[in-house]
Amino acid sequence: MELEFDVKMTPKAMYDYLLQHTYNSMSGIMGTVVGVFLIMGFAMTRYPIYLIAGLVVIFYLPVNLYVKAHQQVQNSPAFKKPLHYKMTEEGISVSQDDTEETQSWESCYKAISTNQSIILYTSRTTASIFPKSDLGEKKEALIAMISTHMEPKKVKIKQ
Repeated sequence: MELEFDVKMTPKAMYDYLLQHTYNSMSGIMGTVVGVFLIMGFAMTRYPIYLIAGLVVIFYLPVNLYVKAHQQVQNSPAFKKPLHYKMTEEGISVSQDDTEETQSWESCYKAISTNQSIILYTSRTTASIFPKSDLGEKKEALIAMISTHMEPKKVKIKQ
């Protein structure tokens, strides 16, 4: 079975990926916990500096990721044109113009889904992002392809 589709990276899809990736890491979780503790400190002591610091800590990261997503999409030549993906029994190929890269299914790290995208991690920090809006009717076929070729413990995709 083969599956082919094109993906156009948008700031919205990149932001969705960055939020998911960051808030499922220790630094994202710890930042939120520290912000909540600072706000709780304000509730107990009424020192406004705790409230200000807590709000800054909690809101800095999502705002920073939003700006970073827009910059990444605007400044990366790879995101100026759609990426063409071809899923085969052997692996995943991504191409654009004259450049093509292939990765085997065995080397894929994990696959997850968000409300906006299906994300296929090719390493701990790099991923292929498939916005559901670009997939259309091929979404189910992509999920089936990933689920068939990757170990079940690596696949965390909600239907």
